[in-house]
Amino acid sequence: MKRIILILLLGTAAAQADAQQLQTSSLYDLQGSLHNPSVAGTSEYNFIGASYRTQWTGISGAPRTANVFASYGMPEHHIGIGAYLYSDKTGPTSRTGIQVAFAKHIPMKNGGNFSLGIEARGTQFGIDREKLTGLGADPVLAGGDNKFKFDAGFGISYTDKKLQLGASVSQLVQSKLDFYTGNLTPTEEGRLYRHYYFNGSYKLFAGTPVTVTPNFLLIYLPNAPMTSQFGVKVEHNEVFWWGMGLRLKQSILLNAGVNINKQFTIGYAYDIYKTPVSTFNGGADAHEILLRFNFAKSK
Repeated sequence: MKRIILILLLGTAAAQADAQQLQTSSLYDLQGSLHNPSVAGTSEYNFIGASYRTQWTGISGAPRTANVFASYGMPEHHIGIGAYLYSDKTGPTSRTGIQVAFAKHIPMKNGGNFSLGIEARGTQFGIDREKLTGLGADPVLAGGDNKFKFDAGFGISYTDKKLQLGASVSQLVQSKLDFYTGNLTPTEEGRLYRHYYFNGSYKLFAGTPVTVTPNFLLIYLPNAPMTSQFGVKVEHNEVFWWGMGLRLKQSILLNAGVNINKQFTIGYAYDIYKTPVSTFNGGADAHEILLRFNFAKSK
């Protein structure tokens, strides 16, 4: 049973090297409420888009994640709505679900917005038994192939023309996965764990042909190492952008993209992993592509 529980925990970790259960993205800042429900509707434009990420591409059963996301702000009502659908597969395990976010924006005297947001999340966890070979009659396999779980989250943020700061928590309920339904007492328990996110960015030389934006993202789970990501993004005339960053003790991040007529955004990210796999493993990289359509907000 211990081996099966380990497999389930690794699978529901969405293949993040530091045991995260929820997927992250090297282009998270372009995907609305991916990590923080309070940022829904705070962008200059409303948008809808999709992203696809492959990780550790040279390894069989490596993680593959697809997202469809949207953000819609209603300035006249000071509210925002966001959502994303996701499909995340790693080896014999998979997660498919939806997150819906609602944000209330509180205008500040300096032109910025302080926002409060809540999210509701439903996730279908699945196991492909055909890929679990050589494990014998483990009692965990006597349980169901799929489990559907609800959860919730909360976030706060501040946004103005230059500065963006946010903090949020996901999986507040910490639902149990309950794949094992037998009479034995398991020594390990599969469940969802709270994820805490802290992020920020600041635009330097805003309003000039070249904008430089330092940024950071911190992800914390109890009993797991914190993920610390730092980077910088350089944008030229609001048309072409490129960036680079570092996830401490994990990977180097490179990304670039283009905005076409301020309506279409195309982005690409390439991650070079150092741990837990390296360039000597013949697959220590990740590719991510993003497409987004932007449309103006109503006044």
